[in-house]
Amino acid sequence: MDAYVYILKCVDGTLYTGWTTCLKRRLMAHNRGKGAKYTRGRLPVQLVYWEKCKTKAEAMQWEYKIKRMPRLAKLELCRKKFLGS
Repeated sequence: MDAYVYILKCVDGTLYTGWTTCLKRRLMAHNRGKGAKYTRGRLPVQLVYWEKCKTKAEAMQWEYKIKRMPRLAKLELCRKKFLGS
């Protein structure tokens, strides 16, 4: 089963990292206020990074590593993924 790790940019500019098996469904849940408690008061959120993983365990490990990164490193990760730099 495929899994994804993702980063959301909240309306207040903060970043939220999570994992899911369906990006579209999870993004919709966050924006309906049914996602993580952290994002509920920071709507709407925007998907700024995602990475496909082979397993749930791999996605969870990558999520953990990203959450431990400083903000600037997370922003650089997003920039590299979508700008190809």
